[in-house]
Amino acid sequence: MHIAFHTPLNQFDDGGVSGDRRMARQLVTALESLGHSVEPVRSERGYLRSADAETLSRHQQEAARLGEELLAGYRTGSRPRPNLWFTYHNYYRAPDLVGPGIAEALGIPYVTAEASDAEKRATGEWAIHTAIVRRGLAAGDVHFYFTDRDREGLEPWRKEGTALLELPPFITIEDDLPRRRGHAGSPRLITIAMMREGAKLKSYLHLARVLDRIRQEDWHLTIIGDGSQRGAVEAAFATLPPERIAWLGQMERKRALEQLADHDVFVWPGVREAYGMVYLEAQAVGLPVVAFDSGGISAIVKAGETALLCPESDEAAFAEAVTALLRDQLRRERMGEAARRFVLGERSTSSAAAHLASGLAIACRHRSNKLKAAAGRAAS
Repeated sequence: MHIAFHTPLNQFDDGGVSGDRRMARQLVTALESLGHSVEPVRSERGYLRSADAETLSRHQQEAARLGEELLAGYRTGSRPRPNLWFTYHNYYRAPDLVGPGIAEALGIPYVTAEASDAEKRATGEWAIHTAIVRRGLAAGDVHFYFTDRDREGLEPWRKEGTALLELPPFITIEDDLPRRRGHAGSPRLITIAMMREGAKLKSYLHLARVLDRIRQEDWHLTIIGDGSQRGAVEAAFATLPPERIAWLGQMERKRALEQLADHDVFVWPGVREAYGMVYLEAQAVGLPVVAFDSGGISAIVKAGETALLCPESDEAAFAEAVTALLRDQLRRERMGEAARRFVLGERSTSSAAAHLASGLAIACRHRSNKLKAAAGRAAS
């Protein structure tokens, strides 16, 4: 099939560094591995920082222009006509303003991944945006969800002709993926995260307080990341001995994977993480994880086997979990090996492709049945 691939939140190839951009690229890779040709839809970034009507109207006008341009190209043959429309990350701050209309006009399946819906957004300032998202959810043939939390929000849209299918978060695994290397000396902790306001900063503050609780233990921490809140993050760790912390700043993925391989435990509280691909990467290299049981983190680890998850904001429990791994090298190594097996065996591109293949077949059947039903109604 020829698939039109739309990313309302961020432009597909804008060069930005974020988990959603990486997942978008990974989805395209998985779809292409099935033999499909995938064409990213070139559109403006659709993220809405505020709910003001003027901004939404501007986005809607741009979407209408783009939709008309695409349909004209599809119908004249100047653009390859898609057999299926796939939208990644349709939610209230980046509603899909293009896909549902084009899918209906062309009579092709409409599929989403990581769409979300929350009843609390159905009223108030984001109500109009949520209504747009819901029109897309109602029009869908298949909605892939990454976490159980997302599934719960989508359940009202499960019906005949619209399937909700699990697509466990995954990562692209390179042939030269490094493996955790043993070393002498203090156990090495590592965290990788952007330094921005909100949940990321809150997680850094939690981690600083946790390490302050266990300053008497033998550990060294490496921090990879940068951003607008770096000053606040550095201030939070200022009470700890500076020689125990290495600040490496932002680095490209391959170098970060090499750093992971030189460490023993990945520690990141992960407040309200959607899921966090960095947890998958740490496990793939062979590191056990310590995190809060927050957001969608439980969907990308095996609690008790590859990770120790603590109640959200429970810093005492987090400190206890880290201490347990610091003091038990054999447990660290056993959990790390289990983590690597888990990701390589269950969270690779090939495993994701199998889920996608099944879902796309269902989407095509659903759309075919809908077209037949519509034709029958028109003929009666």
